[in-house]
Amino acid sequence: MTFVQPSKNRKHYLLIGSAVIAVLAVAAWLLLGQRLEFGKPSFTSKGEIRTIGWNTPLTLNFSDSKSGLSRTAVALTQDGKTYPLSTLTYPSGKYKSHEVRVILDPAKLKLREGPATLHISAADGALFGNSMTADRPVMIDFGPPQILLLSTQNHLNPGGTGVLTYRVSEPVSVTGVYIDQAFFRAYPVSLSGQPGFICYVPVPMDAGSKPMHLRIVARDLGGNESSSTVPYVLLKKTFRSDRMMLSDSFLQQKMPEFQASNPPLRGKNLLETFIYVNSQIREANFKTIQGICEKSEPRQLWSDTFLRMKNASPMALFGDRRTYIYGGQTVGESVHGGVDLASTAQAPIEAANSGIVVFAGPLGIYGNTVIIDHGFGLFTLYAHLSSISVKGSQSVSRGDVLGASGLTGLAGGDHLHFGIMAGGRFVNPQEWWDPHWINDNVLKKLQIGA
Repeated sequence: MTFVQPSKNRKHYLLIGSAVIAVLAVAAWLLLGQRLEFGKPSFTSKGEIRTIGWNTPLTLNFSDSKSGLSRTAVALTQDGKTYPLSTLTYPSGKYKSHEVRVILDPAKLKLREGPATLHISAADGALFGNSMTADRPVMIDFGPPQILLLSTQNHLNPGGTGVLTYRVSEPVSVTGVYIDQAFFRAYPVSLSGQPGFICYVPVPMDAGSKPMHLRIVARDLGGNESSSTVPYVLLKKTFRSDRMMLSDSFLQQKMPEFQASNPPLRGKNLLETFIYVNSQIREANFKTIQGICEKSEPRQLWSDTFLRMKNASPMALFGDRRTYIYGGQTVGESVHGGVDLASTAQAPIEAANSGIVVFAGPLGIYGNTVIIDHGFGLFTLYAHLSSISVKGSQSVSRGDVLGASGLTGLAGGDHLHFGIMAGGRFVNPQEWWDPHWINDNVLKKLQIGA
């Protein structure tokens, strides 16, 4: 056998061929690597898609993490006719995800009330064009919900609690009560065995000084909204005013505590510290309380009248308007959001009614504080305690000991500051201590039939 040495030209051509193949392989990988995949694009929606009403917003998030989106489409079908809502094409490989927002206006499309189908589809930029489709049954609904007010006799006290019960004609996504521009959530409740809603409304203290517009609103699952004005009789209520003289001994006793726990106060004198505490910290504490009261049990946890501190004398009433005087000059004002009750030093403090502890700890001007959720947006607050014997998330019964009275926070002597909140606002506790008021304004309204 004779071995033939390859020629130089042949070697040269082999090297060139290998190089070309390598270049083509790299180019193919660069061009097709991302496209040689078989995963389908996907989508998510913001909220459930069940009912479509007037100008219902629809937000869909399409995505394809590999070859990217090439096309998305949204359409409605009813009675065999298809109505395109959105059709988009995308540059190759540029969009791995994209949010599509559509305002659904069935009336403009001349759709009728009743069932329809929402078609959602997408395709990617893969070599073989992966795609997905999804059909969602929906209900076209143009009619707003009807509101039936059950509590037509509403006698309201400025600073008190209004209790409203009503029904709506269909399922709703949002419902509650407006007082002027302030909205207060309503809670589902059974009224004589039928579904309804209840709302505890905090009546503004200054309601008697200007007209107050009270109305119920309800928005159904299709975005259709209706409202109903609430008739009411506003009773007369006056609040006290008081001038409180600030002493040097009080400032020396209380202000260093706030200076130590609040860096912005370091370097300020005692009077400057009080002015800051009475304004900035007071406002911040109220916002904290409102945040705590945003989430409430959707059921009634309390029963019977609310307990008042035993053998206690009132030191200050709800709604007292205080003017603070130092050296003959006005240095601040406040409105008292509860009732101050004093008995003996470190007297036991009992839960006014059954509920769940949602806060237990220090809270600025309120000192050691306990807040209890009684359901349906109703809360009680116990402030200035010397000690706390309960914990957050703990269930308590009416009369359970929460701690002992004290003078923590902005308190000049041992006492309990007791407050009640409805809809995140302070209301007059005296109503909830009165069994006749509870019977007439709460229990009877919960028993109203259709």
